[in-house]
Amino acid sequence: MKAKIFIDGEHGTTGLQIRTRLADRRDIELLSIPEAERRNEKMREDLLNSADVAILCLPDDASKQAYEMTAANNNVRLLDASTAFRVHPDWAYGFAEMDRSQAEKIRSARHVSNPGCYPTGAIGLIRPLRATGILPDGYPVSVNAVSGYTGGGKGMIAQMEDEGHPEHISSPNFLYGLTLKHKHVPEMTKHGLLDRAPLFSPSVGRFAQGMIVQVPLFLEDLKDGQSLETVHAALVEHYAGQDIVEVVPLEVSSKMARVDAVELVGKDTMKLFVFGTPGQSHVNLVALLDNLGKGASGAAVQNMDLMLSA
Repeated sequence: MKAKIFIDGEHGTTGLQIRTRLADRRDIELLSIPEAERRNEKMREDLLNSADVAILCLPDDASKQAYEMTAANNNVRLLDASTAFRVHPDWAYGFAEMDRSQAEKIRSARHVSNPGCYPTGAIGLIRPLRATGILPDGYPVSVNAVSGYTGGGKGMIAQMEDEGHPEHISSPNFLYGLTLKHKHVPEMTKHGLLDRAPLFSPSVGRFAQGMIVQVPLFLEDLKDGQSLETVHAALVEHYAGQDIVEVVPLEVSSKMARVDAVELVGKDTMKLFVFGTPGQSHVNLVALLDNLGKGASGAAVQNMDLMLSA
């Protein structure tokens, strides 16, 4: 019997990309609300409770409402793409590669929270170094990142692409989150295994999809004896045996002149780099991904497949 999948919020940026990825699948049945019935809450509730997996592509409050609508139905499982449950102890965090046991946690969970795009890159870089003790307690982590403008949803897409928009953005690149209270910080802190919140500075570039996340480190402030090579080796060991997160070999990254933010557009994988000069005191950890791929819709499909494999 085909698994029934309902995308609650299928007309948003993330929902549309998930639907595109699932369009040719013959092993699932996609449930959908007709366009004219999008505000029919009774129909929405019925579809949520008819699904084997409901994927929530909604604002936080609407995701919480969907959770309440399905709370009494043990037959439906939720995969939430909002920030509502990403640090909730009863929800599995949907980054299967971040830990050897995480895929099984996702597979067996009734409720799974899909990671944010920036945190996927940041946690992917930070967690292995915290797990091994290379990154010590109290280290002042900084996360600097640039995303394609689709990360801001339909509103920002219109601002960037429509010159007639009353709030048109003409800038080729801009910083935001200037109060340093971004909604992704708790997620990075918890799942990055940090004991101190990172300083996070996000930005948006004039490209639709793609993302670069950077975590610069001072080697002399890490666990004794660390080098560019040992940091790289820790990442290689952590991600061994899977094919979603690639740690780029040092012999490749040492010859690179640049990192292209759009290299992985349309792909649901992530590349990690360790840049620096052997023998020097600084390294720059870099994650490269598609903000709508491994950073959103691609990850959601990966998590859905794990949930259906239970």
